[in-house]
Amino acid sequence: MANWATFAPIVGASFTATTVEIVEAFTIVLAVAVVRGWRPALLGTAAALAVLTAAVALFGPLLANAPVHGLQLVIGILLLVFGLGWLRKATLRAGGVLALHDEEAEYAKETASLRSEIATRESAGDWLAGMAAFKAVLLEGTEVVFIVLAVGARPGLLLPSALGAVAATVLVLLAGLILHKPLSKIPENSMKFAVGAILTGFGVFWSGEGLGVDWPGGDWAILALVGLYGLAGLGLAAMLRGRQTRVA
Repeated sequence: MANWATFAPIVGASFTATTVEIVEAFTIVLAVAVVRGWRPALLGTAAALAVLTAAVALFGPLLANAPVHGLQLVIGILLLVFGLGWLRKATLRAGGVLALHDEEAEYAKETASLRSEIATRESAGDWLAGMAAFKAVLLEGTEVVFIVLAVGARPGLLLPSALGAVAATVLVLLAGLILHKPLSKIPENSMKFAVGAILTGFGVFWSGEGLGVDWPGGDWAILALVGLYGLAGLGLAAMLRGRQTRVA
């Protein structure tokens, strides 16, 4: 049961976060393919994946040899930075303070921007298109790699974390290639809210373990922390919605 308590939030965090990041990267790659063709889109994507693979191969062994408690403390703090940032934005969106993220609008914006840029430098059109795909995949992929490594910071947890990311990547890419359009139907804003709560919960848990905290209930404390921050975010969102209604 303790293993289930650990693996479930790890796979869930990795799967959900990767889904969000891959959807955003796919939107830009699809815009590149529509404007300039699949060749520069795929070349840019392949180049970014090669850079990410090289980075993992280079830094992976260093992380494996790092002191466990020191690594968990550092990663816990970084997860808190990421998680609280995601949870803050998701709460503000749920509370009506920020506009909801619209993947179709993002696709239209990227397509128009790319067409405008290529029109001014037609001779370098393929290069510009490929670089747009490269930057999108590298940026979103870097976040995926960090999250996979971070939530799998304890020995034996990297595999379930990686499996969650792989499953999300395969599902998103299959859906995108079949539909051949932005994946606007995926509830991205709700997923970002969930990821923010999960990463924040993990950040507190790993930071505590790095400092030598003996958590009540052991690994079950992860679920309790995730639930705590999720409920806190929902409560704040409800308060913000109420304030917005009174102001209106």
